[in-house]
Amino acid sequence: MPSPIPEKSSRPDIAASELRTTRLWESLPGLSYGGDYNPEQWSRDIRLEDIQLMQQAGVNALSVGIFSWSWLEPSEGQYDFDWLDEIMDNLAAAGIKVALATATAAPPAWLVHKHPEILPVTADGTVLGQGSRRHYSPSSSIYRQYAAKITRTLAERYKGHPALVLWHVDNELGCHVDQFHGPEDAAAFRSWLARRYGSIEALNEAWGTAFWSQRYGNFEEIFTPSIAPTTLNPTQQLDFARFNSWALIDFYDMLVAVIREVTPHIPTTTNFMASSATKALDYFDWAEHVDVVANDHYLVASDTERHIELAFSADLTRGVAGGKPWMLMEHSTSAVNWQPRNMPKLPGEMHRNSLAHVARGADAVMFFQWRQSRAGSEKFHSAMVPHGGTNTRVWREVVELGAALQAMAPVQGSLVESRTAIVFDYESWWASELDSHPSTDVKYLELLRAFHRSLFLRGITTDFVHPSANLDGYDLILACTLYSVNDADAANIAAAATRGATVLVSYFSGIVDENDAVRLGGYPGAFRDLLGISVEEFHPLPESGSVTVDAGWSGTIWSEHVHLAGAEALARFTEYPLAGVPALTRNTAGTGSAWYLATFPDAESLDGIVGTLLEESGVVAPAIAAPGVELTRRRAADGTGYLFAVNHGASDAAVAASGIELISGTPFAGVVAAGAVAVIAES
Repeated sequence: MPSPIPEKSSRPDIAASELRTTRLWESLPGLSYGGDYNPEQWSRDIRLEDIQLMQQAGVNALSVGIFSWSWLEPSEGQYDFDWLDEIMDNLAAAGIKVALATATAAPPAWLVHKHPEILPVTADGTVLGQGSRRHYSPSSSIYRQYAAKITRTLAERYKGHPALVLWHVDNELGCHVDQFHGPEDAAAFRSWLARRYGSIEALNEAWGTAFWSQRYGNFEEIFTPSIAPTTLNPTQQLDFARFNSWALIDFYDMLVAVIREVTPHIPTTTNFMASSATKALDYFDWAEHVDVVANDHYLVASDTERHIELAFSADLTRGVAGGKPWMLMEHSTSAVNWQPRNMPKLPGEMHRNSLAHVARGADAVMFFQWRQSRAGSEKFHSAMVPHGGTNTRVWREVVELGAALQAMAPVQGSLVESRTAIVFDYESWWASELDSHPSTDVKYLELLRAFHRSLFLRGITTDFVHPSANLDGYDLILACTLYSVNDADAANIAAAATRGATVLVSYFSGIVDENDAVRLGGYPGAFRDLLGISVEEFHPLPESGSVTVDAGWSGTIWSEHVHLAGAEALARFTEYPLAGVPALTRNTAGTGSAWYLATFPDAESLDGIVGTLLEESGVVAPAIAAPGVELTRRRAADGTGYLFAVNHGASDAAVAASGIELISGTPFAGVVAAGAVAVIAES
């Protein structure tokens, strides 16, 4: 990655990681299907029934033991593995593979009682207590010792077990608590800063500590950015965000190092939460530490376009995975339990959700959880086996989905095709939403989501890529609100335009370097030459304000005083004080072009801009289909194309494609039924 983030542990060996990943997919032929299994919540007779039901549903993979530490080690040094031994043996006999968890996501009560210093501390000094989950600091030396011990004990016991194919390390790292302010966290932060900068003089320069007399004489004077009289140093805040993501990686790497000593051949992963809601962890950085990317995704019931947000999150996960197949480790069969109003999924929605993830690169479809809990905080969270048992719509849909995934086995290992990329950078997200900026209305994801939505509705599949990624395969590249960017990444984006791509850069991009220091000489500093413009001054709009543009569209949130410096104006603002000032520009760059957008257009106008960009870049949808049909194509190594057509509409929809529809096993008739999914092995 471009940022020189220091490490306590080295990054994994790439060749060894690829070998482990290959072995994983070989041990999971076809598409994997299952979910989190928590047998410690159930009696032995129900556990035996579970095996029969799993076979009926077509389950072939489970994550086991995620929150089982207090059952595995009821008191310090006293272990009980009999129940887990039986579970592992029964699953192996049924042909079901296991991602065995390290059980470290929820420290047992006896550990908290003995060592309360492991508990996380918030910015205001509050100690978060036991009785929930994720109640530990990743920098706690005591907790790291105990977590390593239980991980090693599990690895030694199950290292040769035929069911074990994957290690599920901890669980949803960074969920609930993503910043840590305890004494050991502060010490770790200081050590991290010392390795990052090398000297206190370099830190003072990067942080701009000449402002407000913030100059430091040594690293021991630095604390985590906690509650203060007013706004905190922005680069300190940015570095603390980097540190917290790294601290959780370092904890993960510590557990993986233990696993590698005992089972070097078994791959490891942890479940990400890559979505439009998860900001705290840099998953592009994280992806280098897992053998296979796994992700959890949950719909927001109140979102009327939740299937588009699902596509956004799945595309982001695929981008984090570098385009390789990934695992959907968790989603829900129906309602969740943690939203203000937990609405059930509509008939067929779970089927569409699941196959939409597969369409966008998932080779595993898994749920939280197998059997719906009788007690605890998540007892109203849906599951594969609901409270009502097998005489329910949810169970029937679970069985139907299992059969569909079995029929889709040839899809495994194929890659999603895309010629369009949206640049995505977690560090720029963090930096762009710090305090003391021109407008609190500028949100990093909003314009990205608007462009992604427009492309989605046109049937265009979009990759999310880090700004340092190889961009050679893309004909259309969008860099929206890329506020913070280093020189190398800015040059990488410019090079894509020079070699022939159509590149669009939006407002509030290229403004600062990686240390959040403004690039002087006129905005948008890093992209000024590429775009052939210079911005003199920002003109953020009032709350709910708008601005008109002579192309017949309006903008919200933002406007600015743009000067042409080689580019041509395609649209201009029409109102004082920016009347006649360019709002949309285009500059020739080598054999490509570089566009600049100086406001947030209304949806119809933005879609018009997207249409023009697609026409110029030559990007087209994988097929012609009626409105409301989500289209994606995966391509196998032998050249076979698998066209996914997900009909989100209430009427049957035509799709111009031919081949064998995998789920039914019959020739595709050119129509996808209302609410249904067709997966076509193209002829």
